[in-house]
Amino acid sequence: MEMISSVFSAINGVVWGPLMLILLLGVGFYLQAGLKGMPLRKLGTGFKLLWNGRAPGKDGDGEISPFNALMTSLSATIGTGNIAGVATAIALGGPGAIFWMWITALVGMATKYAEAVCAVRYREVDDTGNHVGGPMYYIRNGLGAKWGWLGGAFAFFGCFAAFGIGNTVQSNSVADALETSFAIPHWVSGLVMMVLAGAVILGGIKRISSVAGKLVPFMAIAYFLAGIIILVINADQIGHAFGLIFTYAFNPVAATGGFAGAAVMAAIRFGVARGIFSNEAGLGSAPIAHAAAQTKNPVRQGLVAMLGTFIDTIIICTITALAIITSGLWSSGETGAALTSMSFDQALPGVGNHLVAIALAVFAFTTILGWSFYGEKCFQYLFGTRAIMLYRIVFVIAIPLGAMAKLDLIWLMADTFNALMAIPNLIGLALLSPVVFKLTRDYFDGKEVLAGEDR
Repeated sequence: MEMISSVFSAINGVVWGPLMLILLLGVGFYLQAGLKGMPLRKLGTGFKLLWNGRAPGKDGDGEISPFNALMTSLSATIGTGNIAGVATAIALGGPGAIFWMWITALVGMATKYAEAVCAVRYREVDDTGNHVGGPMYYIRNGLGAKWGWLGGAFAFFGCFAAFGIGNTVQSNSVADALETSFAIPHWVSGLVMMVLAGAVILGGIKRISSVAGKLVPFMAIAYFLAGIIILVINADQIGHAFGLIFTYAFNPVAATGGFAGAAVMAAIRFGVARGIFSNEAGLGSAPIAHAAAQTKNPVRQGLVAMLGTFIDTIIICTITALAIITSGLWSSGETGAALTSMSFDQALPGVGNHLVAIALAVFAFTTILGWSFYGEKCFQYLFGTRAIMLYRIVFVIAIPLGAMAKLDLIWLMADTFNALMAIPNLIGLALLSPVVFKLTRDYFDGKEVLAGEDR
């Protein structure tokens, strides 16, 4: 295990080095600039389209409603990243890491928009009659067969990433939280999650999206309200918390209490890495769900898709971050979900830790559902539709194994595969950006924009 950990540490140090940070933020800034800030200016339009997209589109191809496509995407993003990931970013990079999470989200809205636009425009219909899409398809169909190897690389890394970010990380974090709060053994949590998730996953995208469409709005609103209660209790510290975030975004934070101190580069690195882990902008995962949306217009689905980044990071992650920083426990030396639990419990003694444990369990459960679909479609791209059921079964079996595994190694592997997924996706988005810009201009100029035209 030590050798595996060393190998992944070495790879992680390269893929999450300055080049990756520049690539992620650079492509996001480039897309945001090329779109002239449209994702930020048209935020209200996105929410209107989301509301109108609750029912399946009558004139659109696809398997699920635009609303459920976003909920499936959010089911995969609202997870341990919002609870454990935010806490880890603060514990390792200081409060300033949150500023860089915000920056990642604001530019990531443009990235997520572009991903969904390309996903709908270049999607295909497989031999079972279902729509499939995502980076592997828009790289191949948008850039040509000579780029097929890059799409294949994304699919390969996506298969493995699903077992990290979308499976074992989630089940392990849930098992740890439930053992701490309710003394439930890891193996019991793992088996229960396996049974519940298996019942949904084996039913495919329609069952996954149906469950996500009901669970995700409920859990997001419930967690938001719980966080607001915490902030009301700690209201006198909110101003100070924002001060720490902006101060330490550009200045090193000295060691204090159990906090080891952090340079500005650490704040940037962990803020961006955990921001991407949370909202997945640039990873290329979300467009796999949006490709199944019942719509003919890629721009409209892009406007809906970009909301995922805003909701996940700007709203949910910020609630967690402020709860931690206002509690004063961010420098305690604790990290992960345990730090979030301590922060909530300080404001709501005897209740807060249980709230976090329950939220983490529900968040992680839906993340497992969403990522099972992502991994499945990557596997299908490589091995065909006949391999789908095999992937689903293996994915479900891995859930209890992850619950009992070593967390540090799992986080390391998840971070590494995230980066390896992001690289081919970001290259593809940068090269397809002229298409995204043109489709966007045409749409807002009143021209009809349809998926697949002028391919």
